Amino acid sequence: MADEKHQHEQSEEFEREAVPNSRTIGWKSFLGMYAGEHAAGTEFVIGPLFLTTGVSAFDLIVGLLIGNFLAVLCWRFLTAEIAVNHRLTLYYQLEKICGKKLVTFYNVANGALFCFLAGAMITVSATAVGIPFGMEMPKLTDTMPNGITWVIIVLVIGTVISLVASKGYHTVAKVSNWLSPIIVLAFVACGIVALSQLGVKNLSDFWNIWGTGSEPFPGQIKYTFWHVVMWSWFCNAAMHIGMSDLSVFRYAKSAKAGWTTAAGMYVGHYMAWIAAALLYAVYVQSPEAQSFLANNEAPPVAPGPLAYNAIGVFGILAVIIAGWTTANPTIYRAGLAFQAILPKASTFWMTLLAGGIATIAGLFPAFAMKLLGFVALYGFILAPVGAIIVFEHFFAKKAGIVKHYAEKAGISFNISVFLAWGLSFGVFYFISISQGVFLSFLTLPAWLSCGVLYLLFSKYFQKDHM
Repeated sequence: MADEKHQHEQSEEFEREAVPNSRTIGWKSFLGMYAGEHAAGTEFVIGPLFLTTGVSAFDLIVGLLIGNFLAVLCWRFLTAEIAVNHRLTLYYQLEKICGKKLVTFYNVANGALFCFLAGAMITVSATAVGIPFGMEMPKLTDTMPNGITWVIIVLVIGTVISLVASKGYHTVAKVSNWLSPIIVLAFVACGIVALSQLGVKNLSDFWNIWGTGSEPFPGQIKYTFWHVVMWSWFCNAAMHIGMSDLSVFRYAKSAKAGWTTAAGMYVGHYMAWIAAALLYAVYVQSPEAQSFLANNEAPPVAPGPLAYNAIGVFGILAVIIAGWTTANPTIYRAGLAFQAILPKASTFWMTLLAGGIATIAGLFPAFAMKLLGFVALYGFILAPVGAIIVFEHFFAKKAGIVKHYAEKAGISFNISVFLAWGLSFGVFYFISISQGVFLSFLTLPAWLSCGVLYLLFSKYFQKDHM
């Protein structure tokens, strides 16, 4: 009986209850997970994509420094703080506030977007696995699978990743801890080799790789200092100000674990992005890349060949592993979203469902090749919902509104949440589309607007129940 109880506890994910203190874990587990997740597959794509935007040296290096710091502050003082206070998954906490029917729509959107992001990481790993098979690499403009070899490789990688993610949070964290040092070492090695290939001998040579900026590659938009700051701050908006990582930090012994996200930001979103950009800078000088540019086409961004060119077989392995360590926790989060819709279903099967969707998405290179735009969009869609939780947690008492109103009032659709999110998303997305405003510039205004509107609408609609 004791063994059965232990096995049950090991498989229990506490989807609809607070994580007990006996199951909390120390900061080291989060350090490994964030270093692994953010020094990972996306970095092999995002670094080169920054180069295609014609960004300058100052804008990239200083902009990333500031943007990533702002992201860490959000994780520490918003996400982790609320997570250790309630110890609930994002989805269950939202259900208490929004009601079952309304949160179902959110969970579908959240789960699907996470699946698409994980699919992009499966695409990244596939570019490495395909090298020994002479597979044609996807171009920046590709949207559809380019051959049967591509399809088979993506299906195999997706299956393996899904099985690991389905084993639960503790398995995901362990895999990240084991593999993250290998990935970090690979990025360092790639950066050093690329610097040598570029003939960099001093800081001035390094700075001149980007210089004062250039025209963006065909099909890309020009990035300035503020593009870099806001994009790097909000590329993970769904996780920090969007509160998705409540599901992760609910296991933390203290909110100070939020500082561990700095490992992901400065090893991954700083060092790794710059190292990956250097790999692409080497490739851009090649005759193949120059022929693309001569035809007014952007040279392809294929992480596998870029890393292989720098550090050989180790580069192939690093890209494969990097894709895994990003996709694993992302599929885990998506599985929790789907499990919240069907609470009687096990997290195991819901995670496999998420993995299946992610694998299908991975067949289509567009999710990876358009990653800068996709990540900005999914953060913009999901972040304002997190404002509902943040503003309720910090301001409910001052505003005189009832916390967890849907649960206490016995309603399944909280109109205050729906109106706050709908108006915030609709107004600022319209501004982006109609005026051509960079979407990451509007993420914070939409988030703040949603939080304030939620308090105002709640004050109005709750008056009959107070």
